[in-house]
Amino acid sequence: GANLQSGSRNPTVDVEEPLCCSTYVRHSNSHQSEGLIDMPRFMGFVRMEEGLGAPPQAMFDAMDIYVGEQAAKGVFLDGGGLFGTEDAVNFVVRKGETTRVDGPYAEAKEVVGGWAILKYDTLEEAVAGQQEFADLHAKYWPECSMVVTMRQISDGPPEAADA
Repeated sequence: GANLQSGSRNPTVDVEEPLCCSTYVRHSNSHQSEGLIDMPRFMGFVRMEEGLGAPPQAMFDAMDIYVGEQAAKGVFLDGGGLFGTEDAVNFVVRKGETTRVDGPYAEAKEVVGGWAILKYDTLEEAVAGQQEFADLHAKYWPECSMVVTMRQISDGPPEAADA
């Protein structure tokens, strides 16, 4: 069975049989002790229309409280807002050629406005946490249309297409 190790900012699961009870933990890292698997990490990000301006003060206040609570629980590991695309630098790779393309981008309708690295015990907790995050925006910044996305961070390299 799986037992949560208490008292740790970075909880681990003690798994007696490798991955026996887990559908959300994909790999154990070689630097970890035998049988210990880190809890999954996720990247959350928000996409929104560029040029909306700053959120209202109530949104900042609610986020300060929310992020503080999540950090104290060991869920929020890092994150923040992003500046606009006017200073962005992109490198486009097409057909073996790399081209640098600097902002601003007239065609950009939706941009990533913020990001977070999060750590949850279960996928269900991660989904609930992102719902809560999205609900904060709906409540304190209703004028903003956005998409809140969460994706699990892979702990191992992807399989090569020609492997």
